[in-house]
Amino acid sequence: MTPQTSATSTPAVRKVALVSLTTDREFRKVRAHGQVIRHKYFQLRITDYRPRYGEVWQPRAIIGIVVPKKTLKHAVDRNRVRRRVHEALRTLPGLVPCRAILSPAAAVLTAPFDELQAALGKALGSFDPKKARRPAGKAGGNSGRTTGVQNRVNQTAEPSASPAKGEKP
Repeated sequence: MTPQTSATSTPAVRKVALVSLTTDREFRKVRAHGQVIRHKYFQLRITDYRPRYGEVWQPRAIIGIVVPKKTLKHAVDRNRVRRRVHEALRTLPGLVPCRAILSPAAAVLTAPFDELQAALGKALGSFDPKKARRPAGKAGGNSGRTTGVQNRVNQTAEPSASPAKGEKP
């Protein structure tokens, strides 16, 4: 039995779900491997969407909206910016499956909604997964070498071979 469509119904379009980044681990991964896209309204750090191990493939846009106090002093303004950006993303047609951190600027408060939505759509559309940074090795970060500061600390922490002034050997 096939489903019937009426004359007024729209064709079934599979939408990409909009979900928030929640854990510190997710934020760190996006910061470490994300491609940066800058605009006068926001800074977007974005990586491609990959399901976690054992997770079923469900294309989702997992986006964390971060509005620091340095950008906007009052909580009312920060929340308003967050709501405007979230609504612009939610109503955006053709949302790309990705993981991203979006840091809006103060100009988002006064920006026309259509212009904000167009800028977000253009930025998300210009994302190229091949340009996203990849870790160098399996561990990714430290190569095992110590820095100069650590070497100096280690040298001063060792007991000296010669006695100090005033001490008897």
